[in-house]
Amino acid sequence: MKENPTLDTLIEIAISEDLGNLGDITSNFFIDDIAVSKGTIIAKERCIISGPEIAETVFKRIDPSIKVNVKLKSGSIADQGDVIINLSGNTSSILSAERIALNFLQRLSGIATITNKYVEAVKGTNAKILDTRKTTPGWRVIEKMAVKSGGGNNHRMGLFDMAMLKDNHLTNDHDPNSIQQKIHAFKKQYPKTRIEVEADTLEQVNQFVKMEGIDVILLDNMSLDELSESVSLRRGSIQFEASGGINLETVSQVAKTGVDFISVGSLTHSAVSVDLSLELEP
Repeated sequence: MKENPTLDTLIEIAISEDLGNLGDITSNFFIDDIAVSKGTIIAKERCIISGPEIAETVFKRIDPSIKVNVKLKSGSIADQGDVIINLSGNTSSILSAERIALNFLQRLSGIATITNKYVEAVKGTNAKILDTRKTTPGWRVIEKMAVKSGGGNNHRMGLFDMAMLKDNHLTNDHDPNSIQQKIHAFKKQYPKTRIEVEADTLEQVNQFVKMEGIDVILLDNMSLDELSESVSLRRGSIQFEASGGINLETVSQVAKTGVDFISVGSLTHSAVSVDLSLELEP
């Protein structure tokens, strides 16, 4: 796996909080130092895998002598009972790394799995599923990686790589001329950076489609009719993103309105970890 300082820090924090200063006192006391085992991490339910490479790094960080064979890579479909990783090595070392590795693997696979359900729900349309910045603090890079494992797309990584004018940014400035001047100034300083603006009403959409320099209009909490009407106002290469309260029951209908993107915060803030387990044998 490529070097990633953020991931390295997360792994070190996870190891430190689990092993503390004394290490795995249960394994150290009750398992012979020279005991070796083989192990398999298996899926207990159908899911999309994400993060086995991270799990491998965890095992190797605990004990470089552990042999790790990743059978299913990120983005793979696992059915119930499928082997994701085969392990062999010192028994105590494997057990010391078990929960840390599974925490990463279960959480990220949960995100990939729910993302894939949304992606499948909009098949046949032009809409792409996007994540948001509603991520676990410190985990954003790997949670967005998990979204991609599930077939989704990443929205902006942070506040630094895309300008997004939301209602709170416009609280003190509703003048279209003033907003247009600021957009021109922004594009002059950051010519390759995209600008997205939030619209809560059709009146705002009408206003924004006439402006220069806007790349995407975020249609926030609009009805299906409002989404369709907004898309009909498209000018040039401007794109539309639907957001707000969209779930698996509604996402297909939203996609059929013609929007280009559908952002879903629950991909990361409400994903349920999938059921995986590590089974050991002598």
